[in-house]
Amino acid sequence: REGFRRALHKRPVSTELVDAAVDRIRQRLLTLGEREIPARAVGELVMNELKKLDKVAYIRFASVYRSFQDVEDFRDVIRDIDQ
Repeated sequence: REGFRRALHKRPVSTELVDAAVDRIRQRLLTLGEREIPARAVGELVMNELKKLDKVAYIRFASVYRSFQDVEDFRDVIRDIDQ
């Protein structure tokens, strides 16, 4: 939820939509039936939900999550959004 909050800072996305996205992530994680889930798997689920909610928030989250090093990293993500 904190990652969503930071990525969506000053973005026009309702709390209800964020709550629904967090619930979908929880449900997916619960259906895995695992006691431990790698942070990478959770991060990918968050990115997928953000991509649906708000493209700018998706890029913000991806830049931190994937530790972008240069402009080309941003270009790659923008190309991904356009597909």
